[in-house]
Formats: sequence, C-alpha cells, structure tokens
Amino acid sequence: MMHIYKYFILISLSILLTNCGDTNGSKKSSLSINIDAKSLMLGDTLNLSINNPQKQEITKVSYELNGKSIDKNSILTNITLGQKEITAKVTLGDKTEILTKSVQIFNNVIPSYYKYEVVNTYPHDITSYTQGLEFYNGELYESTGQKTESKLRKVNFETGEVLKNLDLEDQYFGEGLTILNDKIYQLTWQAKRGFVYDVNTFEKLSTFNYGTSKEGWGICNDGETLYKSDGTEKIYLLNPENLSEKGHIEVYTEKGKIPNLNEMEWIDGKIFANIYQKNGVLIINPKTGGVEGVIDFKPLRKLVTQHPELDVLNGIAYHPERKTIFVTGKNWDKVFEVKIKKQ
Repeated sequence: MMHIYKYFILISLSILLTNCGDTNGSKKSSLSINIDAKSLMLGDTLNLSINNPQKQEITKVSYELNGKSIDKNSILTNITLGQKEITAKVTLGDKTEILTKSVQIFNNVIPSYYKYEVVNTYPHDITSYTQGLEFYNGELYESTGQKTESKLRKVNFETGEVLKNLDLEDQYFGEGLTILNDKIYQLTWQAKRGFVYDVNTFEKLSTFNYGTSKEGWGICNDGETLYKSDGTEKIYLLNPENLSEKGHIEVYTEKGKIPNLNEMEWIDGKIFANIYQKNGVLIINPKTGGVEGVIDFKPLRKLVTQHPELDVLNGIAYHPERKTIFVTGKNWDKVFEVKIKKQ
C-alpha cells in the first residue's frame, strides 16, 4: 500500500506542477519576427516578416518600433540609436498574437579623428578634482569632486584666481555642472540628487532627485534642454523647469555602444563628452546618439605636473566668443585652450 500511496502522491504533484506551468492552457507561439539582416544600422531597411513554421493562416500583420507604427519595409531614419523593441500584432482568424523582438541599431558612419592645437595655457588649482567646467557670460565656472572637498566655483581662467567659492556639504561628491537662464545645475555622485543655484550669488534655489537615470555624472544644455549622463551609454534629456526626464539617447558607433560617458559640453549643435578613465573626447550627434568624431587629448596629461594624485582628463568648456575649447583634468595644474580640426 505504501508504494501505491507514494505513486499517487507523485502523480498528483506532476499534475499540479503541469497546471502551474501553464495556468491558461496556452502554448508558446510557433510564430516569431524575422529581420533580414544580421545587424542594423541607421539608414537600413528593416525587411520584416513573420516566421510561420506551421503554415498557419495569417490574415493581418502590423508592426511597431518602440511603440510607433512602422511598415515592414521601413527605413531606419529619424530614429535614435541603441536598444529597441519591435512588436508585431498578428491576426490568425479570430485570434491575435503579440510578438516582440529586441534589436540594436548602430551608427552608419565611422567617427572622424580630430587633431588639436594648444593656443594658450593657464594655471589651474592642482587640488581641484575637476568634474564640470563651463563658460557663462564670459566667466568660467567649475564643479569639483571628492567627499569633504567638493566645491562650486567661479574662476578667473587667465590667472586661476577663485572669484567665488561654495563648499558642498561633506556627504556630497560633486559632479558635472551646466548653466542656463542664470541658474547653475550641479550634479552629485551616489546621493542621487542635484542642486540648482543662482549664478550670481551661489544661493541654493532648489534640490532635485534623479529619475530612471542611475547616477549624476555630466551635464550640459542646448539653451532649452538639459542633457545628463549617468556613467552608462545613455544621455537623458531633462526639462530645466522641473528636472523631469523627457527621454534619452544612447551613444553608439558603427560597432557598438560607448559606456562610461562623463563630463559633457554643448558645442555648435553637438555634445562633446569625456569617457571616464580615458583621455579622449567624443563628438556626439544629439538627435541620434551617433558618435561622429573623436579627439585624443592623451598627450596633454604629460604637459602637467606629475604627482601621485594626478588623474585623467575631465573638464570641457567652450568659449563661444573665442571659438576655442578649454580642457583640463582631475588634479591638473593647467588648463589648455585648444582649437580642433578634422584630420
């Protein structure tokens, strides 16, 4: 009897597990989305179709790309790069199936290489762990990092003299900054919050929390929208009035994504971005996220005082009247004014 009882228990458990795994009595669809390409680039034609191995009678198919209706032969234009989701709504008689497929869209150009010319060299506070650098109305502003040492400053770029200084509270690690409509927006690391100040008085006007972005690394603006990096390949678009995220772009080359985006600057319609732990700068198309250019500033590091606290290039500021770019690094004792030119 004991053997029969054990057998009965096993059968009962088997039935229970089967029902738990298929509560609706439904089966996995045999249909799937097919894309006639191994990889996708901006400008490619999708050529979508439905894999239908059981030859079921399909009466209608409609497609969406990230929630927007598309044709099966849509050309990938007016779209941002990166991870996307294609959805197919398939009608089979009186039934409908929803299919999804994740794809990556790469840039369709190889980045151009830019060379630079140093036109001036200026002193910089060697103790400043530079995180953000920006000109506003001809004045240079800087945000520095490290807990207990983070600062917001206005600096005379020609002499290095600190014209105005605000020490952050000890628990905050300062990150990037940008200035729009007489307001300074400063990010912090790990605390998941940023600050808004009056540019003239450094009075703190408000505090804001981050949205879905993981962190606060770099920030810039185009005169209307704030662009915020979080250490990944994503750049988030923020409303400057309420700091809400309006969406994001993903930074890609023709080969793949570029993570660790850090300090940023808006220059002539493009985003210039440092990559953390690198001594180069990317030139990014803000409409697509595509990398259009690369500047190798590595040789500059050898031109500053070498010391144990010396760290990587970080800090890009554009001077619109001089049409030059100012770059420095973490604990560098110099700021370099450069002009760039495509090779």
